[in-house]
Amino acid sequence: MSKPRLQEQYENEVLPALAEKLGRKNPMNLPRLRKIVVNMGVGTAVTEKKHVDEAAEAMTEFTGQRPMICRARKSVAAFKLREGMPIGVKVTLRRQRMYEFLDRLVSLALPQVRDFRGVNPKSFDGNGNYTMGLTEQMVFPELNPDKYTRQQGMDITFVTTGATDDEARELLALLGMPFQREEPKKKKTA
Repeated sequence: MSKPRLQEQYENEVLPALAEKLGRKNPMNLPRLRKIVVNMGVGTAVTEKKHVDEAAEAMTEFTGQRPMICRARKSVAAFKLREGMPIGVKVTLRRQRMYEFLDRLVSLALPQVRDFRGVNPKSFDGNGNYTMGLTEQMVFPELNPDKYTRQQGMDITFVTTGATDDEARELLALLGMPFQREEPKKKKTA
């Protein structure tokens, strides 16, 4: 099995660029992508149990890996939620699947988002991990719009080994993540 295109790009182009930019010679000391976690909370699963199965099936199609079904930890009467009820699905992608998913996300899915101007460059957690949200799963071309009619959002978390947010931002930018550009503020003329 051959390496994914983005993994080869990481090894051949991104690592040398990071080493030069960060001033480090040891490649093991450079930030790298550890895993990608895709999470879908299915709030309607309280009343319709089949919505969790639909979300799991859709996630299997666009990630290439079968997700884990997440269950409620506590009962919440206001939401009619009981402990142990299935309320979401998540998948953790590593190695080749992680690079393939990131490549499809950046090159195919994100350009499909309406009025897309880039992802927020400030959504880091302080430890070099980045989380973004998508409001609709249908941006992935693998999904058939006739089969999945219900709109379902998701959170995607990129876990890196970067010590700071700036290192992780640089890594993700070199991997092709389309961050928003900060436009300079225009001065008001009186």
